[in-house]
Amino acid sequence: MKVGIDGVLLGAWVEIETANSILDIGTGTGLIALMLAQRSSAYIDAIDIDANAVLQAKENILNSPWQNRIAVHKIELQNYALTTPKRFDLIVSNPPYFINSTKAPAENRSAARHTDTLTHEELIDNAFTLLKPTGRMCIILPVDEGLSCIDYSASIGLHCSKQLVVFPKPGAVAKRLLLEFSLQFAQCVHSEMVIEGDVRHQYSSEFATLAKDYYLKL
Repeated sequence: MKVGIDGVLLGAWVEIETANSILDIGTGTGLIALMLAQRSSAYIDAIDIDANAVLQAKENILNSPWQNRIAVHKIELQNYALTTPKRFDLIVSNPPYFINSTKAPAENRSAARHTDTLTHEELIDNAFTLLKPTGRMCIILPVDEGLSCIDYSASIGLHCSKQLVVFPKPGAVAKRLLLEFSLQFAQCVHSEMVIEGDVRHQYSSEFATLAKDYYLKL
């Protein structure tokens, strides 16, 4: 599985200063869990339903300096929420986002990108259950799906406290929303970011500053 820019954005954007316990839902290669371990002292549980992804995440974590603080589990979120006694300071997810669209030929790639096994409402409902009273959930989604999640979250008492609108290039249509939710109401902080300039792989200063700790070269 390749490292995607969505995961990098989320892992670099999330505020973790007050987080001692973190849950990474749909960990894939373990990218986000490793990024959060790199800049915190938190203990991290990472879950995924794909056996190959879990094996790859475990291998990546075993070869990292943070193996003692990250535990990877092959389990679906719905079962995890029912069986774990843990409650988390921070929940992160780069969730499936295609709804009612053509699926990729590879089953594992399809599961990673489609909402068949985890709808956004199920993600939010279970995160609500797993958060501590002062906890936060952070996700990245396409704009339309993200706006729908803001509305649904508000209906169950999970409030959007931060929103970063991501544009691929200057003048382009926004492609992603980075969202932070909290059980405690606060005025939502809005911001924007452009990833690249007019030349491909010529990254903006904002993106370079955000992600510089995770790239050998930007």
